[in-house]
Amino acid sequence: MPHPVGIFDVGYGIVILLISVATGLSCAAILSQAVRTSPLRAWKENFNALIIGGSYTIVLVASLLFCVKRRVAVRMRLHRISKVYSNVGRGDVPAPVHEYIAQEYFRACLAFYGSVPKDTTHAGWGTLGTNQTGDEQPLHFRREILDMIPKMDKLAHIVIPTHPTFNPHARMLHHFRFIIPLLPSDEDRLTPLHYFDAAVQIVRTSSRELTHHEYELGKSAAEEIISSLNECRLEMEGIAL
Repeated sequence: MPHPVGIFDVGYGIVILLISVATGLSCAAILSQAVRTSPLRAWKENFNALIIGGSYTIVLVASLLFCVKRRVAVRMRLHRISKVYSNVGRGDVPAPVHEYIAQEYFRACLAFYGSVPKDTTHAGWGTLGTNQTGDEQPLHFRREILDMIPKMDKLAHIVIPTHPTFNPHARMLHHFRFIIPLLPSDEDRLTPLHYFDAAVQIVRTSSRELTHHEYELGKSAAEEIISSLNECRLEMEGIAL
């Protein structure tokens, strides 16, 4: 990727151009004066013109060599810089520099910690600092509820091999109808599958987001279903042994 031309590069080029033009004009003026002041008023056998031309030639060659030397030295120094990221220890930099870097790092950490929202809540998202947080990020209730369906479906196929293939548009009560006898029920004769089905219906069809209470209810229902299916799987494995 080519390096973008900046204002400093343009300014440096203009300065070099002005110096070159001024040097060329001065060389031409001095050479013309040497010709005018010579006895023959010609270039032939004009020792002064030879000295002047040789001097300017030596200056030009020395300038070019100096520029090339500086360019090569800068490029070699840049190539010696390691491209691999490494930690900077106390012995790598002077003590005042290391202390300054540490202070700036601590200041940035404090600024980041102070800017993290702590008491804000968003509809359909978990709250930081609670069990509704995963990988230090708030949980999205819709995604979390839907992600529990494949786990339940996998266990249901283990417990009941003839369990139907999952249809993304099917009601949970219909798709998991064969595991209802395996689930406990409350005083209203409702199983955890009924509560989980209600949460999934809100996720699929409602324009509003799940509330914290609805998410917790759906999550606990899914965990209870998974726990019941796991118990049945373990019993089946014990009988098979």
